Amino acid sequence: MKATEVPAIAGAYLFEPTPYADERGFFCRTFDADVVRSVGLDPDAFVQDSVSRSVRGVLRGLHLRSGAGEAKLVRCSYGRIFDVVVDLRTDSPTYRNRAFFELSGETQLTLYIPAGCAHGFQALTETADTSYRIDRPHDPAEDVTIAFDDPELAIPWPLPVTSMSRRDLEAPRLAKALENMES
Repeated sequence: MKATEVPAIAGAYLFEPTPYADERGFFCRTFDADVVRSVGLDPDAFVQDSVSRSVRGVLRGLHLRSGAGEAKLVRCSYGRIFDVVVDLRTDSPTYRNRAFFELSGETQLTLYIPAGCAHGFQALTETADTSYRIDRPHDPAEDVTIAFDDPELAIPWPLPVTSMSRRDLEAPRLAKALENMES
């Protein structure tokens, strides 16, 4: 497994495993504490694992947490997703930068998203399972959602949106979400 910095988002990394494929399918390590440690992250900091299943066109996000934020490892374990990260850390050299990734069950790439960055994705296949490993217990009172279609962000979602949660549909634009976080 190797780790590669994401130039557009300071402190973000892609972890690329080495799948071993044969006639049965494949096997690969999706988390390696030594590799995580090698880029200055604490592998023991992750306290919760979750998974979501989405159908083609479903959009989830953009989400982040207020307060201390939430760092996460995100991986598409089955299918394919279009993944988005927006740096909203005011002290970051990549503040307001966006980065786009295609994560898939085929590659098993894992994306590390630093606390203070918004995250969202859209399912590109009929079924897409997305795994999350987060560094703080979830507190719904800290949830922040930003409109997926905010023109300021101009995210090039690849498919028409087929379904979203009510929370995501009613999310404020970036400026209002940031204003709400400061108050």
